[in-house]
Order: sequence, then C-alpha cells, then structure tokens
Amino acid sequence: MNFEMSDDRRMLSDTLTRFLAEHCPVERRVDVAYDAPWHAPAAWDGLVELGTLYALADEGAGGMGGSGFDIAVVFEALGRALCPEPVLPALLAIRLLAAAGQDLDPLLTGTKYAIGIGELDAPYDLDGIKTQAVERDGTWHLTGRKSVVYGSAVADRLLIVARMGDALAVFAVDAPQAEVTPFGMIDGGPAGEVFLDETPATLVLRDARAAVEDAMEAGALALSAEALGAMEATMAALTDYLGTRKQFGQPLGAFQALQHRAIDLMIEVEQARSSVILAADALNGPDQSHRTSQAKHLVGKIARQVSEEAIQMHGGIGITWEYPVAHYAKRLVMIDHQLGDTDWHLERLMARLADA
Repeated sequence: MNFEMSDDRRMLSDTLTRFLAEHCPVERRVDVAYDAPWHAPAAWDGLVELGTLYALADEGAGGMGGSGFDIAVVFEALGRALCPEPVLPALLAIRLLAAAGQDLDPLLTGTKYAIGIGELDAPYDLDGIKTQAVERDGTWHLTGRKSVVYGSAVADRLLIVARMGDALAVFAVDAPQAEVTPFGMIDGGPAGEVFLDETPATLVLRDARAAVEDAMEAGALALSAEALGAMEATMAALTDYLGTRKQFGQPLGAFQALQHRAIDLMIEVEQARSSVILAADALNGPDQSHRTSQAKHLVGKIARQVSEEAIQMHGGIGITWEYPVAHYAKRLVMIDHQLGDTDWHLERLMARLADA
C-alpha cells in the first residue's frame, strides 16, 4: 500500500485547508454553529464554488474523485477546521443518486440534501425501519418519522429510506413538502426531526438496501477522517498548551507524567490514522464493509480518549466556551453517534467473524 498522498490530493488538501482557515476559522465557526441556521451559507457557497463536492463523486457520475482517499482528504480538512457545513449528507446523497443513475449536477452545484435513514427505535439498523411507502393513483406517499436527520434544517431536498413491502427503497421529497422540526446539534451544525404523513415522494431507487449500506459505509469513512482531523487539531492545541503554561516555574510539558500521557495520545492518534488509511484503501472494494466498521469502531474509542485527556490536561480552561478544545471535544464525542457508534460497529464485526 502506498502511504504517500498523490500530488492532486495534496493540492486538494492544501486548497481546502487554506479556504477553511480564511472563511471558517474556529472562532467564526463557534459564532454560527449554535444558532439558526447553524452553519454559514457563505462558507457553503464557497465550498461548492471550490469544487469540494466534485471530489466526492467519481468521474463516471460527473465528479472528479470519489475514491476513499478523496473522501478522507476532504473530511480530514473539514475536521481540522471543525467545519459545520452539511457536506456529510451531500456525500451520502452522491452515493445514493449515483447508484440510481441519476443526474448529480444539481447536487454538485449546491443543492443541499439531507438523508433520512435512522428512526427513534432504529437509529442505525436498517431492519428496524418502519417508514412506509404506498403508491396511490400513480403517486408514492410516505408515512413515518426520521430522527436526527443531519442537514435537514437547511436542506432543499430529502432522500428518505422507506419500506416498500419487504424491501427498502429510496425516495426523494421536496423539503417544503415534509414537516421538519429544525434544531442545532449539541456540537453545532444543522439537523432536524422529519415527520412524513402521506407526504408525496418520487421513487429514486428500488431494492436499495445495498446502496444504503454503501452510502452509510462511505459516511462512516468520512466521519472517521473528520475525527482524525479534529484529533490532530486537539493534539496541536494540547502540545502548545503544555509547552507554554507554567506551574512551579516550568512548563507543564516538563513534567514526566504529562509527557507520558501526551505521547500515549499521539500513538493512539497514529493508530487511528492507520485505520482510516486502510478503510480509504478498501472503499469500493470487497473489504469495504469490514474496514469501514473497523475504522469507525477504533476511531470512536480513540476520539473519546483524546477528548477526555485533552480536557483534563488543560484543566478548567479546557471546558470554557472561548477555548476551541471544548468544541472539538463535543464534535469528537458526537461523531461516534453518527452512522453507527463503537458498539454497533463492533457488533457488525463480530457478526461477520461468526459468519466466516
């Protein structure tokens, strides 16, 4: 496996990092992420103009990337900047619409999508989906509730996973047609509860279970890479703090106990990086499901450890609103609850092992 980043991806990473540093610095992010609309529309427009979404779609679907490494590069940069823009649902929508053979141009040029998969009693498990699709007079109607739909508070269109008889299908709904109760996530960013009551919908993809699983696995890789970027930023802040904050006349970093704890965290972050690289390499291949679950499980555990340790070593300042570490910690904890937490992905890995 080649661990070197290609010139094209290095250019993408550098360009995106510069844009986010200029247009979405952490202090500005904190100002916009916790109040409606819970993101910065100008920053979203800038990301679209930069061609960020094209990097998430393969050439056959009209994009210019779409590999696991393209996705990882984009989301690692977003994670370092703690960017609240709804890029994750765009990635899932790209995978679903591409599987259906639909035109991606509206999405790649800025139409905002949200993906309704999880429900109150089935946050991750596709078998537990109860939202029903019924065809009447040539029109499909959806009834059900989708819970904590990331990006739905600002979405133009919704892609809803619903039950069509015994099978799962994907339907498109114009956002104004659904009842959306918007809210901001506790770590910032737009989300909402989506209520569907005989809501008119357009069938996008029949027998969609495999496509939905593929989208969720690509999303798990993206979230793992985002967490990696957020952990890098957290470790940079921690290293700086230990080198400048003094106690008893010397920097905190001079104390051996703190040195050991910081080094342990750095080793864990490098393990997370290796897992993300392995999952990126496996995306679109036969090991995609296995590797993305491995990455999401391991990164979720390490992200929680990094968050807790960083706050504890910072002391009281680590939980203040003004200091970025607290906001990174909230995002790292919440990433574990999107598209399957550590326990859910561990159960997937155990089930696969039992079937082998």
